Amino acid sequence: MPFQTIEDLHHQITRIDTGMMRDELAACYLIRGADQYAVIDTGTNRTVPIILKLLEDRGIDRSQMRYVIPTHVHLDHAGGVGGLMQALPEATLLIHPRGARHMIDPSRLKAGVLAVYGEKTFAEVYEDIIPVPEERVRTLDDGAEILLGDRRLLFLDTPGHARHHFCIYDAASNGIFTGDTFGLCYPPLVTENGPFILPTTTPVQFDPEPLKQSIHRLLALEPERMYLTHYGLVENPQPLGERLLTMVDDFVALAERVEAQTEPEQLESALISAMKDFLFRKLREHGCLLEDDRLMALLGMDIRLNCQGLQVWLAQRQTA
Repeated sequence: MPFQTIEDLHHQITRIDTGMMRDELAACYLIRGADQYAVIDTGTNRTVPIILKLLEDRGIDRSQMRYVIPTHVHLDHAGGVGGLMQALPEATLLIHPRGARHMIDPSRLKAGVLAVYGEKTFAEVYEDIIPVPEERVRTLDDGAEILLGDRRLLFLDTPGHARHHFCIYDAASNGIFTGDTFGLCYPPLVTENGPFILPTTTPVQFDPEPLKQSIHRLLALEPERMYLTHYGLVENPQPLGERLLTMVDDFVALAERVEAQTEPEQLESALISAMKDFLFRKLREHGCLLEDDRLMALLGMDIRLNCQGLQVWLAQRQTA
């Protein structure tokens, strides 16, 4: 199926490709309840014009946009929040309590990204991070419910990927907007055996046991589908969740094994090599026929970030 920047799914949900770095890397979602709308995750500030053009093309008045809802404050999910809130003056930002301060004052978020990537890459990928006035921010605790028109959304605290992460259960679709809690599942890796799913363990708050508890909690709701930021709609999530839980344990075991066999100064490169070998083997077992170069183009960044997160977890575990 040819790639589509905008795709209407069902249950008045539209998947929007955020345009970050490559196609089918990151998505956000426009959802409708009666005559009101919300955006779940926003992509980066460069995604804002894509969202606004969609509203214009569909005749949706900006005053109908009720909520902007990032699942957590990592910039591929929340980098566009401030710019979108500027363009939607009647919208309220709904955010995890641990993430609100970073949207009100994103200076620490910006400084952290600049320190890692530098000003040139930051400008190319993220453009900018715009603060949100505190009076337009509403935090939601675990179990909070809100109405979007006639549509009920339930907010679930789901730590493990990050401590400032929530997922959103949508009763209308019996689906969950999962952010990064339910892992990564890129369309080019789908085979006759179905989607290929893997955890995302990016720095700096990955914690395996809370992550597994969060995945169990999502599966206990018996959803029919998941809406992933990375990437898109996946259905029949129960077996995917079981594979995801197993792979969290696999990642932890891999990290501990490599750490035990490697000098500290070589740990990151050894982890990346081991993670690549592990995932490529699993993909071959899954029936993936893509060449190694193509797999690296799809997964190279995630492999590096996952290994950095595992390395942080290893260090934190030793000092705990």
